Amino acid sequence: MAMSFEWPWQYRFPPFFTLQPNVDTRQKQLAAWCSLVLSFCRLHKQSSMTVMEAQESPLFNNVKLQRKLPVESIQIVLEELRKKGNLEWLDKNKSSFLIMWRRPEEWGKLIYQWVSRSGQNNSVFTLYELTNGEDTENEGVPSKCGWRMQQCRWHVHTLALECLSFQFGCSPQCT
Repeated sequence: MAMSFEWPWQYRFPPFFTLQPNVDTRQKQLAAWCSLVLSFCRLHKQSSMTVMEAQESPLFNNVKLQRKLPVESIQIVLEELRKKGNLEWLDKNKSSFLIMWRRPEEWGKLIYQWVSRSGQNNSVFTLYELTNGEDTENEGVPSKCGWRMQQCRWHVHTLALECLSFQFGCSPQCT
């Protein structure tokens, strides 16, 4: 069964596709764009894309209104997401990115809860098992979400920082 996405009211409002000059209005607009990007990517299990792909996707391109957010404005929205911890640039040119509809700390907590619930504390398993394992399906952990191994490493690393996991070769010192 295909899930449908409910667009916010702003998406049907042509000025939404032009960043507003008034500081207060722009802050609200950026918050709405950030929420839209995270909701859209979460529903579609989209974890990475290029800025050009983003501009052509329905996310930033409302065909019905014949309005498209300009690339410069998309970059501003994406940078706002980066500041909030929901995005990591994949290259120096800032042309491709990883989107995290949950921050690494939130995913880390979900992973830890799953490990505890499934009785796997003090067990060893791989990042591949976390991202592709049948045991993690429908458990709220990052399984089958279009994740790259690097994303999973970040999330598990947040657990290592809290001394709740150990990563061979890269775990911080616990005090």
